[in-house]
Amino acid sequence: MAEQAPSEEDRLRIARQFIEAIPYAAALGMRIEALGPGEATMSMPWAEHLVGDPQSQVIHGGVVSALMDTCCGAAAMLHPSQPRSTATIDLRIDYMRPATPRQRITAHAYCYHVTRSVAFLRAEALDEDGEHPVASATGAFTLDR
Repeated sequence: MAEQAPSEEDRLRIARQFIEAIPYAAALGMRIEALGPGEATMSMPWAEHLVGDPQSQVIHGGVVSALMDTCCGAAAMLHPSQPRSTATIDLRIDYMRPATPRQRITAHAYCYHVTRSVAFLRAEALDEDGEHPVASATGAFTLDR
């Protein structure tokens, strides 16, 4: 018998619990924008304390990495196979351009292949431009069922 995918309410609860368990997610102001089976969209506001270069006011690349990693982890947790936990195995991030200062950054991640114990994900981060990515990522995450 096929497993039933979690309801929208269950997915939201799972994602919130996952994100709330990560202190840096709250410290960076991450918020959930949208959820679906095996995918998530999260955003984070620009903040002065997250700037990597005070002269240019560009947000630090590590902050963008943290957003993409968390978004991928949430997407893995939302896979219809209903994993109990996940952890990053590998995450490759390609930075394409600096994020525009003082703009919110939004990441979208989705599972494109899942095995019994590993989810493979792709993600993209954009600022308010919405068309030209700040960064893209591919990653592998554990699935503990």
